[in-house]
Amino acid sequence: MSWSDNLTNNRVKPLLDVRALKTYFFTEDGVVKAVDGVDLCVRPGEILGLVGESGCGKSATALSIMRLIRKPGRIMQGEIIFGSQDLRSLSEAEMQDLRGNRISMIFQQPQSSLNPVLTVGDQLAEVFEIHTEIEKKEAWEKSVELLRMVGIPDPEQRIHAYPHEMSGGQAQRVMIAMALALETDLLIADEPTTALDVTIQAQILDLIRNLRSQMDTAVILITHDLGVVAETADRVAVMYAGQIIEQATVTRLFEKPLHPYTLGLIQSIPVLGETKERLEVIEGTVPDLIDLPQGCRFAPRCRVRVERNLSICDEREPDLKPVQPGHEVRCWLYQHS
Repeated sequence: MSWSDNLTNNRVKPLLDVRALKTYFFTEDGVVKAVDGVDLCVRPGEILGLVGESGCGKSATALSIMRLIRKPGRIMQGEIIFGSQDLRSLSEAEMQDLRGNRISMIFQQPQSSLNPVLTVGDQLAEVFEIHTEIEKKEAWEKSVELLRMVGIPDPEQRIHAYPHEMSGGQAQRVMIAMALALETDLLIADEPTTALDVTIQAQILDLIRNLRSQMDTAVILITHDLGVVAETADRVAVMYAGQIIEQATVTRLFEKPLHPYTLGLIQSIPVLGETKERLEVIEGTVPDLIDLPQGCRFAPRCRVRVERNLSICDEREPDLKPVQPGHEVRCWLYQHS
């Protein structure tokens, strides 16, 4: 069954199923509820866009899935079901075997994620040496082919380069090559196009789409850029203040966004060829995750709440509810529909 069939077939078992995930950071100032009851799933071969403003919990969600949360952070509750395993129940040794083998992650700053004292070739070959039984010579040859596959020019020479000798776009390609190395089932890409020029951004997104089409790899694409989501993802989950506040197929979300925050994000996107006197903005700022509002977390910034005089928004927190198959929203406007 193809990835497109998976989107409309709820009987297909998710590759990744995250349920009621909570990850908190215990600081001197208080408890930061970075991830606070997140539910999301990814089916085989699907690209899920995880979108929201900086500080909303996207990266913390990804690190929780990878079991890379460090002190003062801690996963408080929830399930992270990957295949048939709950990743929270695995030992660190079992997780290390899973990382890079079946789940890979591309971090926001690729050059800082690569070891500065090892060549690109050494680091790529190491992936094979850790997770397979092939000899170093074969691992090196496979590494050259991977660099060629991701569009690194003159890979036979560039494989001897150190990370600081590569551009940001090339370093990002190396990270994708490492993800390709073992044909992982799931790739988590955390802001993979940040700080890259438009041409390189497009090439990186093409690589991610090719990874899905050629190897049926599922992808969680983390970004603050709805334009990237629109052209790359199949389905999108919108995060706000540690929670998923809306999720739907990309087509449905852009045609009929329901949550006032989602609508605000879409209206703030500049459209090529259209002249606006000014771009729409969402007034206010993301709430402090140490001191969250009592009711809906978006209520202090929500125009609709004011226009419709919805007092319940300040009093009680809404649940994430389905409004139609495949479309869920966390908003009091839809709690009783």
